[in-house]
Amino acid sequence: MRWLRGVKAHYSNDRATIYHGDCIEVMRSLPDNSVDSIVTDPPYELGFMGKGWDASGIAYNPEVWRNVLRVLKPGGHLLAFGGTRTWHRLAVGIEDAGFEIRDSIAWMYGSGFPKSLDVSKAIDKNNGEVGRLLKFTFWMRTTGLTAKQLDAATDTFMGSHYLTSKSQPAIPTPELWSLIRPLCGNVPEWVDLLVERIAAEREVVGERRQRGRAEGDAPFNTASSPTEILTAPATPEAQKWAGWGTALKPAHEPIVVARKPLIGTVAENVLTHGTGALNIDGSRIGTDGGGTHCNNRDKNGKCLGHDNAGRSTSGATVHGDNSASGRWPANVILDEAMAAELDRQSGVSAGKVGMKQISGKVTFGVGGDINAKRFDSGTTDSGGASRFFYVPKANKNERPNIDETAHPTVKPLTLMRYLCKLVTPPGGTILEPFAGSGTTIEAALMEGFNVIAIEMTDEYLPLIVERIERYGEMLF
Repeated sequence: MRWLRGVKAHYSNDRATIYHGDCIEVMRSLPDNSVDSIVTDPPYELGFMGKGWDASGIAYNPEVWRNVLRVLKPGGHLLAFGGTRTWHRLAVGIEDAGFEIRDSIAWMYGSGFPKSLDVSKAIDKNNGEVGRLLKFTFWMRTTGLTAKQLDAATDTFMGSHYLTSKSQPAIPTPELWSLIRPLCGNVPEWVDLLVERIAAEREVVGERRQRGRAEGDAPFNTASSPTEILTAPATPEAQKWAGWGTALKPAHEPIVVARKPLIGTVAENVLTHGTGALNIDGSRIGTDGGGTHCNNRDKNGKCLGHDNAGRSTSGATVHGDNSASGRWPANVILDEAMAAELDRQSGVSAGKVGMKQISGKVTFGVGGDINAKRFDSGTTDSGGASRFFYVPKANKNERPNIDETAHPTVKPLTLMRYLCKLVTPPGGTILEPFAGSGTTIEAALMEGFNVIAIEMTDEYLPLIVERIERYGEMLF
C-alpha cells in the first residue's frame, strides 16, 4: 500500500507502510473497517523535555479516536499508553469516540526517577522568608524601570522576573544587581540586604549514588552512577520541611484497553471479522517454556528454562491445555528491575498452575457434611512472585540513534511484541498512529503481522526505517 487517495507513503514494503504527516489526515484516507487492531504510544501531553509533539493536545483530539474507531474492524481492540497524570483524559476521549473501555494494563518498571521539588532547598533559596521575592519585585516596580531596560542592562531575559507581581518572581544575583543598581536611584538598605542574602548557604554533608537505570540501559554501577550532593538545611524553616517533596517516583504507565463495539455476539463477530477476542493462550505467562515472558530466573536475574521465542531449552515448543500452556495473562506487566524487587520481597515459593477442582464440597449447618475438595494435579511451579508477569525493559540496542537523533520515550520491544500478539489475529494488520521511533512497527513485523504506521516528526523517520531495514533479512 504506497498511496492512499493522494497520500504518499514515506516507506513501504510487502508488510509495512509508513506515512509521514498528521495522523488525522492520513487516517481519513484509510478505508472503513480495514485494520484488525490499534497498538499505539501517543504523546502523554506533559511537555516532556520541551518537545512540541508532547504538548500539542493531539492525543486528546476527539477526531483522532473517531478516525481510529472508523478504520478498526468491529470488535477490534485498541491498546493506548498514557501518562499517570493525564491518562484519564485519554481514556475519556477514547470512550467518547464510541469505544468500550474493557480494562487497563499497568506496565510497572523500576527505572523511573522522581522529578520532585525539594521543599527544604526551596525555602532556603528564599532564606526562609515568606514573600521575600515579591518584596523585591514590588520595590523594583516603584523605580519605573521596564523589563526591556533590565534585560539590556544585564544582557539577560530576566527583567520580567524582577518586576512580576504574580508568577516566577526573582532577585538578581549580586553580580547582576551591580549592573541594575545604578539605574534605580535611591536604594533602601533593606533592598541591598535582600540581594546580599539571596539564598541561605547550605552546608554539604555528603553524597550518594543514584540507584536505578539510565535510559533503559544496564543498571547503574559505582563507576557510571550519577552522584547527588547532600546538603543540610540552613534555616529553621527549611529544617522543619526537610525531607518533603512534590512528586512520587514514576514506576508505572497505564495502558487503556478498549474495543470497538461488536456486531452481534462475540462468536458471530469473530467468525465474520476475525476480531473481538484476546489471544489468551498465545499470551500466557509460561511455566516451563510457554509464552514470551521469563518466569524462571536465577539469583542474578538470568532467564532459565526457555528462550525468547517461547521454546523450552530442549527445543520443544509448549502448547496444549490449561495446565501446560501457562498462566492466564494479567493486567499487570513488570520490567526486570521491578520483578527482581518483587522477588526479593516475596522469596521463592512452590505451587501448582493449571489446577482444576474435580470433586468435593463443604456444607455447613445442621446435618451438613464435609467432603474434602479434590483437584487434578496441575503443573509443578516455583519461583518468585514476578513469575506471574514479566517483560524486560528496552535495552541500548532497541534505541536507534542516527546522527545524534534518538527518541526519548522508547518502549521495550518485548513488551510491544506481547501487546501486539494479545490483540491481533494471525496475519492481521496493526495501525500505529503515533509511530515514534518505530518500536510497534518492529514488534508487529517480528510477530508476523502487517503494519500501517504514521509519524508526524521528520527527525524520527530515519529511526523507523533503520529499525525495519536492520531486521530486514530476519523479517522478510
